[in-house]
Amino acid sequence: MITIVVRPVDPGEIPGVSPWGGWMEEVMNFPALVVTGSAGNSSQERRILMPLGVLAIIGFLPILCAFVTMAVLRWPGKKAMPVSWLVALVLAAAVWRMDAIWLTAATINGILNALNILIIVFGAILVMNVLNFSGAMAVINKGFYGITPDRRIQAIIAGWMFGALIEGAAGFGTPAALAGPLMVGLGFPPLAAALVALIYNSTPVSFGAVGTPHIGGIWAVLGPMFKDKVPMGLAGTEYLRIQGIWSATIHGICGIFVPLLGICMMTWLFGEKHDWREGLGAAPFAIFSGLVFVIPYWLLSWLGPELPSLGGAAIGLLITVWAASRGFLVPDKPWDFPPKEKWGKEWFGATVSVEETPKHITPLLAYLSYILIVLALVLTRLRNLPFGGWLKAWTIAWKNILGTNLAYSVQPLNLPGIFPFLVVALLAMGYLRMTPAARSKTWSTTFKQLVSAAIALCAAVAMVQVMLCTANNPMKIDGMMTAMAKTTALIFGKAWPIASPWVGILGAFMAGSNTVSNIMFTGFQYTIADQLGISHLIVVSLQCVGGAIGNMICVHNVVAACTTVGSPGEGTIIKANLIPATLYAVAAGILGLLFIYVLFPGTY
Repeated sequence: MITIVVRPVDPGEIPGVSPWGGWMEEVMNFPALVVTGSAGNSSQERRILMPLGVLAIIGFLPILCAFVTMAVLRWPGKKAMPVSWLVALVLAAAVWRMDAIWLTAATINGILNALNILIIVFGAILVMNVLNFSGAMAVINKGFYGITPDRRIQAIIAGWMFGALIEGAAGFGTPAALAGPLMVGLGFPPLAAALVALIYNSTPVSFGAVGTPHIGGIWAVLGPMFKDKVPMGLAGTEYLRIQGIWSATIHGICGIFVPLLGICMMTWLFGEKHDWREGLGAAPFAIFSGLVFVIPYWLLSWLGPELPSLGGAAIGLLITVWAASRGFLVPDKPWDFPPKEKWGKEWFGATVSVEETPKHITPLLAYLSYILIVLALVLTRLRNLPFGGWLKAWTIAWKNILGTNLAYSVQPLNLPGIFPFLVVALLAMGYLRMTPAARSKTWSTTFKQLVSAAIALCAAVAMVQVMLCTANNPMKIDGMMTAMAKTTALIFGKAWPIASPWVGILGAFMAGSNTVSNIMFTGFQYTIADQLGISHLIVVSLQCVGGAIGNMICVHNVVAACTTVGSPGEGTIIKANLIPATLYAVAAGILGLLFIYVLFPGTY
């Protein structure tokens, strides 16, 4: 009979390899695969070394599976993530010897946490579809025409500010899909519109869909990890608020320069002179637009992760449109694209015209949904007001799922998907005078859009929970996340903050979502910070920032943006946007180093 056991092996047990020292000892003093066989009355044991690096590689296989299926084979998330979850299950059972009860409990916990995210996504999509099918979005779009003839300023208003507003309210790929066609309607080459919209869909992303990457991404992982013992003696909501402040700080400093970066890329690739310095001609306005967004963005992060992008964009959009309409910091000489006969073949795509707008919907009425959402979120997040407490009064909890130490809880009314999104959507159907047919189309479209996201998110969160639960294995060896973190920490050491944003970028590139990137890698990043003894808050924030940067180049968003403007230039955009993505990631990594080792040493 042959049995396979995994147990820790001391280096001294291995002939001819003792003593070890330093890095090699750290790597090798980890589990070995022990194969015990018996023949008749004799038995023998054969030890096959499994160094830490090998255990880490095995633990990485579910994530590698997600990468290959989505980024290489181009499978949709609803197909790729269930397969990756199955890979995690098989490895957890075969290598970590997890029993069926634990694996089932981890999967259930993951699906329940995914439902929290889906409620937010549902509400965000519902509001967006109400605006689309009522004609309110057409009114909003039409208001951008005629502000200024300078394409650089138009790109900043439509792509940076309006895109951030949509990201803050809806997220999940909607900004590039809406801002792109808006810029095409203004006269932009479709390829340029898609490229610029994707560059600008970065800084707001970590707080998109009223904070889903933090609430449904970071906390979906850290909440179960902490259980009831949140670090620093804080409540979960307070810890998440502080986590959001650190993300907003890194994003905010970099985000000041993102509008300028976008127009420099645009003038370089699509200008008649192909000169990035033409973008510098609008530098004062670009930096001004960066500041008027990131200052309220950062200040609102102190209230919680729901408001930074939505509130920052609402304030910044009003200020930027006002400034542009009065010529404040606007260049004297407008910049434009070359005549259409000089456009490259790849630049062309769909033709977008200004839609007829319903006469009964005024600009104020069109924006009212956003105004109500912002007001509701502010009133329910201010601590000295009672409204937030009312929403938290009802809690659904399941402790010790299937007899394990896993637990789940949710405060349904406190999820933004229900209040304010669902409430505002129902009100908007009335004051926008939607017909029964338009209402029916709104509901049916929303549920259709939710199906793919539901399958992908449930499988993704379940996969991560299975990977995390391997830390509770019967052999008392490191789980998947810990093994990966220890190996990576040994390789990068104290320089990890430089590499941290790239992990977030990888996750977003694979999944097309900052939220899913955070679900996959938050536990990994947190554990690395633990291993290195550096700030958990800042390292996890670098993960979140990287996940937002990845939206510039992720296949899903690039394809969606190109499809909406009718451009065939997906490969061109990914190649070009690697430049701003790299600059952003390097800047974030340097900030991480400064924060951790120089400015804020000792931060948890």
